[in-house]
Amino acid sequence: MAELPPRMRVRDVELMRALAHPLRSELLTYLMAVGPRTASECATAVGSTASNCSWHLRQLAGWGLVDRVEGDNAREKPWRATQVGLDFGGFAADPATKAAQLATVGASVANDQLLTQRFVDSVDLLEPDWQNAAGMNTYALKVTATELTELTAAIDALLRPYVATIRTDAPSDARTVHGSWRGFPRIEADGKPSS
Repeated sequence: MAELPPRMRVRDVELMRALAHPLRSELLTYLMAVGPRTASECATAVGSTASNCSWHLRQLAGWGLVDRVEGDNAREKPWRATQVGLDFGGFAADPATKAAQLATVGASVANDQLLTQRFVDSVDLLEPDWQNAAGMNTYALKVTATELTELTAAIDALLRPYVATIRTDAPSDARTVHGSWRGFPRIEADGKPSS
């Protein structure tokens, strides 16, 4: 298999703040998942208006995260994500950078929860084989920080060949599937890590 394109390294605080906006986060995630779409198609997918989506897509374009492509219709050109993923790195020591990172992570977690809830709410509309193929497992792992880093890298290496917008060998019956991996120390209600 050919080498997969790298994720865009995001270190700019202003860009992180721009990506912390829930609609921008959702639009970018959507375009990275499904490929080029018009502002109207984006609006239907994310539950907003075409004009609102168009404005936020232009903001994302200003950061080089999306651009216009030729479409079937000369009147409306689709937007496409220019990246296949984003890398925000480890949490920074600088308070302003860390706050922007946390806001961006918060928008991503909210989008992940939204997509999960949409699936749960509409599971009966899916064919039985897709209902049964869905997996939502949770695990309480006992690992070191190094092991968690290695596990995350192994999961990423396993999943990246299937990234929707870069996979070229997908069977005709393949669908876009939302997948996420979260691995972090479990924090109890009192704010302390579990032992």
